[in-house]
Amino acid sequence: MHLRYDYRAYPDTSQRRALASAFGCARVVWNDCLRDRREAHAAGLPYVKSAELSRVRIAQAKRTEERAWLAEVSAVVLQQSLRDLDTAYKGFFGSVKGKRKGPRVAPPRYKSKKDSRQSIRLNANAFSVQGNGTVYVAKVGNIKVKWSRTLPAAPTSLTVTEDSSGRYFMSFVVDTELDILPVLDTEVGIDLGLTTFAVLSDGTRISSPRFLRRAEKKLKRLQRGLNRKAKGSKNRVKARVKVARQHARVADRRRDWHHTASTQIIRDNQAVYVEDLAVSGLGRTRLAKSVHDAGWSAFVNMLEYKAVKHGRYFGKIGRFEPTSQVCSACGVKDGPKPLHVRQWTCRACGAVHDRDDNASQNTLAAGRADRLNASQSADKTRTKVPAQRVEAGSHPDGQPTAAGIPDRQVGEHVKRRTPRLRNGLGPWSSRRPVTW
Repeated sequence: MHLRYDYRAYPDTSQRRALASAFGCARVVWNDCLRDRREAHAAGLPYVKSAELSRVRIAQAKRTEERAWLAEVSAVVLQQSLRDLDTAYKGFFGSVKGKRKGPRVAPPRYKSKKDSRQSIRLNANAFSVQGNGTVYVAKVGNIKVKWSRTLPAAPTSLTVTEDSSGRYFMSFVVDTELDILPVLDTEVGIDLGLTTFAVLSDGTRISSPRFLRRAEKKLKRLQRGLNRKAKGSKNRVKARVKVARQHARVADRRRDWHHTASTQIIRDNQAVYVEDLAVSGLGRTRLAKSVHDAGWSAFVNMLEYKAVKHGRYFGKIGRFEPTSQVCSACGVKDGPKPLHVRQWTCRACGAVHDRDDNASQNTLAAGRADRLNASQSADKTRTKVPAQRVEAGSHPDGQPTAAGIPDRQVGEHVKRRTPRLRNGLGPWSSRRPVTW
């Protein structure tokens, strides 16, 4: 599988100037090619091919007086910028035509030197890892890198980025073998929340660290200092960098904590099931700051790729599965409950449930049911499954995903509840899986 390894880079003054020139040239090529395609579309002309753009906006532009400085950077940087534009258009067209899954992708936009992130991408012809620990970048030089860990194989591509706080990073793409962990007999369902970040079906509770909330006091002070500085002054630039560095520290701490928690969960369980949360929708509510501070999407993405890497099974249940409304003991739907209700008693069987613990148990049961039902129907429906034999599928109430390498079905046998008839007109709407 392809993995990305990020390292902190420390270019000297001359190398910073060379990188700034490379960032600017890649940005100009992107904007010129994007402008040509937009103007052709507005005029009703055919889509401008990449070969034509490469000839006009890179090869011929270097010979003109106004674009002669494009020759000062590596040609690989300019060609990769055009390829990135092609990839952006491919994603946009695939989203419009319905060929690309997920939320709709916007068309490519113009880049600015004021963007918070500047980057260039190079293939193996334009960089090399030196024996003394530096990385040679074409027409930039040997850049010092802080190697926090060794690369498992020779990298195939390199992305050099500068963030808003002035830090430089090198991101290597490496083709590595899977690191399959020993098979376990444990499965877990995860209920994500705000007060408690994650509640596992085995009873484990992971508290929310709230990195942004803890840094708010210092961020407010730095932001007030930034607002007092005159626009366009050097002091305002210094104050902006201080604010950006504080935000970067918060993001780094959150990312490191996500990696630690997700790795532990994947190592301790053979199968992991989570709910497909509508984070983009929750990010527009009054809980937006807390939702973004928790970083659910990043955490779930880490679980998914680490399941593939270590040979675990990862599944998402549908986002409309009523995990907080159904009794995990008897399977009766007790109805919706406001967020302030943390404990409730089932009116059918009398069981007292903690809201989060009950949701994690229902997530585990729904994930097992989806996994079993998909494995039984994959051969009949000829569904393409990204797993061994028939261990994948889709949930009837949502769009779940499955990842990893399932080796066998562990745990109890799970099946769907037989639908009840309503006045003889058809099945009842509830299709929640239960354990027998």
